[in-house]
Amino acid sequence: MSYCSAIETMAPDKKALHKRYHDHHYGFPIEEDNELFCRLVMEINQAGLSWEIILKKEESFRLAYDNFDIGKVAAYTEIDRERLLSDPGIIRNRLKVNAAIENAKAIQLLQKEHGSFKNWLEMQHPKTKEEWVKIFKKTFRFTGGEIVNEFFMSIGMLPGAHVANCPVYNENKKAGALWML
Repeated sequence: MSYCSAIETMAPDKKALHKRYHDHHYGFPIEEDNELFCRLVMEINQAGLSWEIILKKEESFRLAYDNFDIGKVAAYTEIDRERLLSDPGIIRNRLKVNAAIENAKAIQLLQKEHGSFKNWLEMQHPKTKEEWVKIFKKTFRFTGGEIVNEFFMSIGMLPGAHVANCPVYNENKKAGALWML
């Protein structure tokens, strides 16, 4: 069952949470590097958990990670790591926390070399999921096949976010989802 269909079967409180993400974020291109970093961190944190948990914790993640400011997160110290690991509002997994910090540093290097994280992503496009996984495993931490696939679907660079009969499918197209071009 697609995410588009599954939402319709959810209880009202869950449906509202998922529908907001589905209708306004999932599959839409992201222009801003900090928001791309946000999505990557959220996808990494989802590994082994439900997406619903991550959606419920999004605001706590934003607070804990300085609204995903790449420069701030890249400069986090051991004190910041410990703060994150003791924050009940986020996922307190050392590997995921370390990945966020190290991936912010990797993005800074890409920004230096290519002007922005977004530019670097677009320079690589188009790629298959398998090609993206290889690139991401070389460049970032904690980025396996499912994380990479969901990240790229969620930012409109790989197909699969919406089924063709979903009204949001055409909204993704209008917004310039790269996989549709």
